[in-house]
Amino acid sequence: MRKFLLLIILISFHFSYAQTTDPKISLSFENKELPEILTEIEAKTGYQFFFEKEWFGFQKFSGEYSQINVTNILETILEETNINFFIKGQRIILTHGSIIYDSLPEGFLETPKEVKIVRETQNTDPLFYNDNVEQAELVETVLIGKEDRQSNNNSYQLSGRVISEKGEPISGLNILIADQNIGTVTDINGNYKIRLPKGINILETQALGVDKVKKRLIVYNDGVLNLQLEESFEELGEVLVATNARENVRSALTGVERINVANIKNIPLVLGERDILKVATTLPGITTAGEAASGYNVRGGKTDQNLILLDEGVIYNPTHFFGIFSGLNPFTTGDVSIYKGSIPAEYGGRLSSVFDLNTKTGNKEELAGEVSIGPVTGNVSLEIPIVEGKSSLIVGGRGTYSDWILNLLEDESLKDSQASFYDVVAKYNHKFDNNDELNVSGYYSDDVFSITSDSLFSYTNRLVSLSYNKYFNEKHQGEIVATNSNYDFNLDFESDFNNDFKSGYTINESELKLKMKYFYSKAHTFNYGISGKYYMVSPGEINPGSAESLIEQLSIPEERAIESAIYIEDSFEISEKLLINAGLRYSFYAAFGPAQKNTYEENLPRNENTVTGVETFGSGEVIETYGGPEIRVSGRYFLTPTFSAKLSYNNTYQYIHTLSNNTTAAPTDTYKLSDSFVKPQRANQFSAGLFKNFDDNMYELSLEGYYKNSDNLLDYKVGADLFLNENIETEVLQGEGKAYGAEILIRKNTGRLNGYIGYTYSRSFIKLAGNFREETVNNSEFFPTNFDKPHDFSAVLNYKLTQRFSFSANLAYQTGRPVTYPIGKYTSNNSEFVLYSDRNQFRIPDYYRLDLSFNVEGNHKIEKFAHSFWNISIYNVLGRNNPYSIFFVTDNGEVKAYQSSIFSIPIPTITYNFRF
Repeated sequence: MRKFLLLIILISFHFSYAQTTDPKISLSFENKELPEILTEIEAKTGYQFFFEKEWFGFQKFSGEYSQINVTNILETILEETNINFFIKGQRIILTHGSIIYDSLPEGFLETPKEVKIVRETQNTDPLFYNDNVEQAELVETVLIGKEDRQSNNNSYQLSGRVISEKGEPISGLNILIADQNIGTVTDINGNYKIRLPKGINILETQALGVDKVKKRLIVYNDGVLNLQLEESFEELGEVLVATNARENVRSALTGVERINVANIKNIPLVLGERDILKVATTLPGITTAGEAASGYNVRGGKTDQNLILLDEGVIYNPTHFFGIFSGLNPFTTGDVSIYKGSIPAEYGGRLSSVFDLNTKTGNKEELAGEVSIGPVTGNVSLEIPIVEGKSSLIVGGRGTYSDWILNLLEDESLKDSQASFYDVVAKYNHKFDNNDELNVSGYYSDDVFSITSDSLFSYTNRLVSLSYNKYFNEKHQGEIVATNSNYDFNLDFESDFNNDFKSGYTINESELKLKMKYFYSKAHTFNYGISGKYYMVSPGEINPGSAESLIEQLSIPEERAIESAIYIEDSFEISEKLLINAGLRYSFYAAFGPAQKNTYEENLPRNENTVTGVETFGSGEVIETYGGPEIRVSGRYFLTPTFSAKLSYNNTYQYIHTLSNNTTAAPTDTYKLSDSFVKPQRANQFSAGLFKNFDDNMYELSLEGYYKNSDNLLDYKVGADLFLNENIETEVLQGEGKAYGAEILIRKNTGRLNGYIGYTYSRSFIKLAGNFREETVNNSEFFPTNFDKPHDFSAVLNYKLTQRFSFSANLAYQTGRPVTYPIGKYTSNNSEFVLYSDRNQFRIPDYYRLDLSFNVEGNHKIEKFAHSFWNISIYNVLGRNNPYSIFFVTDNGEVKAYQSSIFSIPIPTITYNFRF
């Protein structure tokens, strides 16, 4: 009815008044709100303004005009607002976004279609309805942008940020446009962009844990829509590791895990420290060699076969404190994606998995932060707006302030040890406009520890990342990324016997890559790009620690190489049921000089006695090249709307290797680039799975199986000496590997009791079958790898008593890892020797652990300066003396076995967190 009244008024204006001459006036104002300025114009002219005050907010204006037409003044003032104006006679009508036309379009007064209006029985408010809906519903109307008479565009960009009631970004929120087959998902910072057709659009949001929102948008131009969503009443508990609603069923990828870092705070972990990567090990298919072990084994792979990225840059050692703590700050990390099955074509260089982590974007509107105080570590992060609404800086830092944890260790020699670490991360984000965005981030970590009184170990990680995002149009967008990563390890040894020394090694890599995305059609989305990486490895050096030291200086020559790749990937929706993700990546690798390479006698094993000469390569001269295609293909088929089957196949190349004869990854591990003697590792993985959601995505069930075969896996001869070995090719072996397994995950996403239960059955084997006896292990037969653990069970559960109080539990069980035992002794030439079993023939005892915690949230008053959180936890409640390693000592001619453990008693912890 209001539409017709307004129409009659406008028509009467048209016939009752003639257009008056646009008067010129002089006007000056400073820092005034728009209604005040309009009042001054009214006083100087005969015009009368009609508007709604709430359209203007509190924006203030300044300006000075001398004998300028009123029309020009209004156009200048209103240029940066969503307000248009229409002049009829002495009346100036302001409109919010829309334009009033003085002529009606053809057919406007024709008889409209019959519209059926249905009123909901429980509501009496005015209803929104249109020609396409039978059932009316309450929907808020939002005007987007400012209508422009000169614009001929049929679509415009809508962008914005979605946050919770607490001001935290909501990532993974589905934003859908009804009846348009258009949609997008918010990123880790809650930001989104979507191209919408001009006119009316119905926007809907969907996500676990937040109420659904529906809005009627009238799109006039590019605009911004920020949303603040309320928690869903059903979401009484924390969803500890969450995926998008239906994402596990809908996606074509297999073996993908997403960790919501903001929601891991309830999981009880050692010393109360939130640990992103430790949470990952509670998921099927991801394990470690033991408690406090550095490195991660994914689907039967070695620790060096995982690509760990922070803001696109590589982190070589992502742990602190011997592996007890993660080196990644949970306060500044936005989200984590782990690819252990289907690895997208943009990633390469590792065989087993990709851990893709992104630093959050800081709050652009107001200062925010978070602080954690625990018994061993402290953590603080700050989000600082630089230019309101455009740029921000987030900074986070962690560090230790007590060494008392070492007093809990059983080994007497360790109780006087020292250990400390700190890490700092920062990210600057600048949004130039809706189409251009710059990110600059940096990371630095430093560890220093002394296990014995004569040795001081230290290592550092350094990472710098620069990325520029460009939104070209609704179909095309891209990103250019430049990164540099550096890892240093140093060992200082002091002795009373004139053999003190200083030793260390360094690896440095720089990468430049271009990533593009092209939305060709509803059925096809292409990802393509190119990358180039430069490696520089200093394998190690040793220098005398003092003038009296008898140690001679030695430096292993540097190694250099480039690794480049080009890729393309298509997400192809063949039908509503069948989705194919097919990608092809081609990688190329070249090792180059300056370098020297030994030559060896043919048909003889490589050792010092078979060296025939040395080949010299000049600076930039190519030593060896490798490369090949990497196929990435996966598919999903809907059996029902909530039940899907998936298949995938990947093949991968890895050109960099770790040199270690330890069971677990250690700071002393050094790195080796592929060359003429050490070939790149290769792997093929086949995966299949069934994925089912129940009760409107409250429950998720996944069952996956995989088989992986590998070539050129790096291992070592019996008794190999890897420390500062100039001829490392004489000590290494390369063999064939195979791994297979099944993974089950049951997840409950909502309700008072939530969490997940996972079980993995997996086997991992290697075969070292050289041409000579010294290159053969276990009679050239497959034998278990050091990290072969057939059974792995974990349960992570949270029970919410109220909105403020909850209990959490973490239960873990693993089969003991393989070990080589002495099985006898023999005498030769009047000397006694120990006889060992086949390699990895036996196992250490099984591992199990139960952790409990009680969590207390502060009250949820919005007006509070800060929101607090207490975590009271007990790690290893049962006091299980889980073995970390088994070693053997000969005592008076008798071989005795000893077991070392890390945490053999319950460890209580209280941690206080507050966020503002």
